[in-house]
Amino acid sequence: MSATRRSADGFALQVMVGLCLIWGVQQVMIKWAASDIAPVMQAAGRSGISALLVGLLICWKGGWDQVGTTWRGGLLAGALFGLEFFFIAEGLQLTTAAHMSVFLYTAPIFTALGVHWLLPSERLRPVQWLGIFLAFIGIAIAFAGGVSWDNLDHRMLMGDALGVLAGASWGATTVVVRASRLSEAPVTLTLFYQLIVGFVGLLLIAILSGQVTHVSLTTVAVASVLFQGLVVSFFSYLTWFWLLRRYLAANLAVFSFMTPLFGVTFGVVLLGEELSLNFVIGAVLVLLGITFVSAEQWVRRRLRKALGQP
Repeated sequence: MSATRRSADGFALQVMVGLCLIWGVQQVMIKWAASDIAPVMQAAGRSGISALLVGLLICWKGGWDQVGTTWRGGLLAGALFGLEFFFIAEGLQLTTAAHMSVFLYTAPIFTALGVHWLLPSERLRPVQWLGIFLAFIGIAIAFAGGVSWDNLDHRMLMGDALGVLAGASWGATTVVVRASRLSEAPVTLTLFYQLIVGFVGLLLIAILSGQVTHVSLTTVAVASVLFQGLVVSFFSYLTWFWLLRRYLAANLAVFSFMTPLFGVTFGVVLLGEELSLNFVIGAVLVLLGITFVSAEQWVRRRLRKALGQP
């Protein structure tokens, strides 16, 4: 399949813009509906809906025969997936959707570090190490709310930290998929593991924490869960995997950096969130660092062209 992958074209760009819009607005939807339904319940609901749909898709197209060889990696990937959305749900109660959108997308940094140690064929190159350095400097600047500790918003700081932990969990999920038998399994089965284990884990957390009772079936609550379950977790994820099978991953990675930009924009426009200068500067460095890590080959080609090298 890799031999048929090609550089991104106009069609891929249009699809990626649509996907990034969907991904960018999901944090805003969670925060928008938080007063009607607890974010962790939203995460459990979306995972349950999507797991049902993906399970039916596997029944139609096949893939259950590989459960016997992939279930261990599937359980671990699913646990990390659930942990990611637990951190997102809890973090959004403390910080803004704009902040969460940026810190969540530090995931490629953690993925690159993980595969560097586990997969000898994917060692980090100098440009990628530079990207990691820039990203972590950006995180530090974005965290800094002022010159003294008294000027820091401690609730937002904790929410931002949960956003970084969500990114780390997402990155670890990708590492597990890449380094286990899941790398050879159908994408539908890999996605099903994440959704079903995440659903069970998040629902259990909601029950134990008492958040299972924080549910009001308002129009906003239902719209948020259905949007996340049908559009984000089912349609957009399967579309993303479809693109990855047809286009070069590095090309798509560059386009995917539109997501946190959309997330920040939606947070400001739809929720009236304010952005501090330090956050804007930090976010720019984080996005630049992620670009260097995820699209290293593309960056190297651009640098060579700028320097007039072949």
